[in-house]
Amino acid sequence: MAAPDLNIRELLRWTWRQLTSMRTALILLLMLALGAIPSSVIPQDDIDAFKASQWRDQHPKLTPIYEKLGLFSVFDSVWFAAIYLLLVLSLVGCILPRTRVYWRSLRAAPPKAPRNLTRLPDSTSYTTAEPADDVLARAQQVLKKRRFRLVTDESGVISAERGRLREAGNLLFHISVLVVLVGFSMGSLFGYKGGVIVWQDGGFSNNLTQYDDFVPGSLMQAEDMEPFSFQLEEFDIKWLLSGPRKGMAQQFVAHLNYRETPDGEEKEYGLRVNHPLSIGETDLFLIGHGYAPSITIRDGNGDVAFSGPVIFLPEDQATFRSFGVAKAPDAKPRQIGLEGLLYPTYANVDGDPVSVFGDDRNPRLSMLAFVGNLGMDSGEPQSIYAMDKSRMTQLTKKDGSMFRVDLFEGETRKLPDGAGSVTFDGIRPWVRIQISKTPGTKVALAGVILGLVGLLGSLFVRPRRVWVRTRREDDETVVEVAALDRSGGGEVETELAEIVALLRAGDAREEKS
Repeated sequence: MAAPDLNIRELLRWTWRQLTSMRTALILLLMLALGAIPSSVIPQDDIDAFKASQWRDQHPKLTPIYEKLGLFSVFDSVWFAAIYLLLVLSLVGCILPRTRVYWRSLRAAPPKAPRNLTRLPDSTSYTTAEPADDVLARAQQVLKKRRFRLVTDESGVISAERGRLREAGNLLFHISVLVVLVGFSMGSLFGYKGGVIVWQDGGFSNNLTQYDDFVPGSLMQAEDMEPFSFQLEEFDIKWLLSGPRKGMAQQFVAHLNYRETPDGEEKEYGLRVNHPLSIGETDLFLIGHGYAPSITIRDGNGDVAFSGPVIFLPEDQATFRSFGVAKAPDAKPRQIGLEGLLYPTYANVDGDPVSVFGDDRNPRLSMLAFVGNLGMDSGEPQSIYAMDKSRMTQLTKKDGSMFRVDLFEGETRKLPDGAGSVTFDGIRPWVRIQISKTPGTKVALAGVILGLVGLLGSLFVRPRRVWVRTRREDDETVVEVAALDRSGGGEVETELAEIVALLRAGDAREEKS
C-alpha cells in the first residue's frame, strides 16, 4: 500500500525538519568549508585584483567559466551566500528546540530511582547496623560535597544528578558557530576592502578616488570610512647575500607617517608583513612590493609629454623582473606608448638579458615603443598596467628590424622617425597596501571564544546520576547504591566505589568507638 501524499503544510514541516536537523547542519558546514577552498587557490578580485587580472590573461579558456561560477570573488558569489544563509537557518532551527528542551530538563528534579537498583551495571549494596536515617543524612552530605543536585522521597531514596552543564556546553558551541557567522556577515555587509599602490615619497588619503581597487560591503556608507592619510617615507628590504637562500628578501618594512584625522597628530609606524597598522576599525596590511622607474617622455616637438614614476608589476618573485607600460596621451603630433620589462639587477647571460638579483643594483629598462592613438579618449576605462595597441604602430629601425628602448638609469634614447625621446630618470620602490574595515571582527572573536568554552564543557563535564536506597531487614540496614554515566566517559565504577567508601566511613568510626 502506497504512502499517502503529503499536503503543502506537511511538506513544509518535513522540509523544515530536514533543514534543521543536526546532520544537515554538519553537511552545510562542510560545504561552506569546501566552498572556501577556491578562494585560497584562485586569485580573488577583492584581495589582489592584479594577480586576478594576470590569472585571467594566462588562462583565457577557463576565465569565462570561472567568472560565471563567481570563483574570482567566492565570498560574494550567489552559491556561497546560499550555503551561508541555509547554514544560519539550520543552526537557528537546531538551537531553539534544544534550548527549550534543555531549559525544561534544567528545572526538572532528578529522575526517580529504578525499582531494582542492583540490576544496573554499576551498582552495589552492603549492610550496616546504622539507622537508615543516619545513612541517608550522611549520603546527602557526601553527594552535596561532590556537587550533586539531589532530592529525597518519602520511601527513603535519594536521587542525585550532576553534569547538566554538558548540554549547555553543546548549545554554547552551536551558538558560537552562529555568532561567528554573524560576525563575518557584519564585515561583508558594513565593511569594505581595497588596495592601493604607493611609491616611496608618495601618499594616500582614505577616500574612494584614491583606491586602485575597492570592494564595498552591501550596506557600507562612504561617510563611515576613517578619515586617515599616510605618506610612505621609505621602504626597507633586507636581502640575503649568502647561504642557500641567497638573493631572497628576508624582511620588508614600510616606514609610514600617518594622521588619523586631517588635523590630527602625525605619527610613525613601521608596516611589516603580518603586523598591520590599525586605525579605528580599519587595518592596513603590507601585501606586496615592486619597483616604479621614473620615466620622462618627450614628444616630436621636444616638449615633455609625460614625466613621473610608472608602476611595474613583478613577473618573477625571485629576481623581480617586472612588466609595465608608460603612456603619453599628450604627445604631439602622435601619442606615444611604451611597453616592456624592468631588470632590477641587469646582466647579459649568453646574449639574453636577465635580472640576477631582486635588489635594484643595476636597473635597466627594455621596452618597445608605439605611436598612434592610445584610445584613452573613448570614455572606456583602461588599466594603467596594460596598453591598447589596436590603433598603435610599433616603431622600428630604418632597416625594419625591431627597435627597443634599452636604458640604464640616467640614460636617454631617441625614438625613430623623430617621434621623440625617452629618459630613464631613476627608480623608486613601491608597496601594495590592503586597506580593510571589518566591523564584525570582535563579534567573530567572541564566537570563537564561546566555541572553545562550549567545547571544553562538552568534553570535560560528566553527566552522572546516583541513587541511594535504604531499608531495614532483621535489625540491619540494607544500603543499595547505583550510578549511571550518561556520557559514556567511563570511570563511573571508581566514583561509585568512592561514594560507598565515604558512606561506610560511619561504620568504621562506630567500630573504633
